[in-house]
Amino acid sequence: MHEVNAKSILSAQNGMNLYRGCSHGCIYCDSRSTCYGMKHDFEDIEVKINAPQLLETALRSKRKKCMIGTGAMSDPYLPLENKLGLTRKCLELIEYYGFGAALQTKSDLVLRDLDLLKKINERTKCVVQMTLTTADEELCRILEPHVCTTKKRAEVLNILREEGIPTVVWFCPVLPFINDTEENVRGIMDYAVRAKAYGVLHFGMGVTLRDGDRQYFYEKLEQHFPGLRRKYIENYGNAYEVGSPNEKKLMSVFYEICRKNGLESSMDRIFSYLHKFEEKLSASQMNLFDFMPM
Repeated sequence: MHEVNAKSILSAQNGMNLYRGCSHGCIYCDSRSTCYGMKHDFEDIEVKINAPQLLETALRSKRKKCMIGTGAMSDPYLPLENKLGLTRKCLELIEYYGFGAALQTKSDLVLRDLDLLKKINERTKCVVQMTLTTADEELCRILEPHVCTTKKRAEVLNILREEGIPTVVWFCPVLPFINDTEENVRGIMDYAVRAKAYGVLHFGMGVTLRDGDRQYFYEKLEQHFPGLRRKYIENYGNAYEVGSPNEKKLMSVFYEICRKNGLESSMDRIFSYLHKFEEKLSASQMNLFDFMPM
């Protein structure tokens, strides 16, 4: 790891990345793509050590409360977070200033901050988004080798449900010839149903591959799935969008499960939900309404 003093922390959409790079080792990670202009090795994680100070300045200057997002490019709960606590410090500020939060992760370390998530959710909205890719535990250890497996992530979702924290499942990516099976779709969706997630985000049954990401992915295919790299090259070449040949069938299964179980499946509606700030009434405000004349 190496530390930097960032110049700013919030994007135009009020998202932030406290770390740059990752140690999860996911073989398909888009954040490895050269288009993002990373100047250091991906595993040499850049730590924005002044992030809490920048965030406090940004929150104090905002005229309207909003949702603050984190985790789009780098997981806020990397193992480094155990030592550094940047995510927790930022959540403390979000709670103190009365903003909402939307966190995206693959790590059970998120439960360390359950107290803060609940405090934020009492006043407004705190949503935890959990990525699930495969219901096969052994396959998960290959695809995402240095983070907790899907089963553990599903347990986290269930705990969050019990604590009243809303969740969204990211079901992506779906890797052709690897996890693009009906059995896997049903397995992941069963986790989402049990957790009573608000919805399941998907980007079609496939994966996107860019320069930098593609090379790393192909190296791992060669290592773990002999012969599959050649199959990818023959079927997709250097295409950015790499879709499953089973997409039509799998999407039908996906939508059927969503309809039957009340899971939101529209990307637009889910993203709208994640970005919408919702201030809740306090107990004193609710009691006041009891005494107001009708």
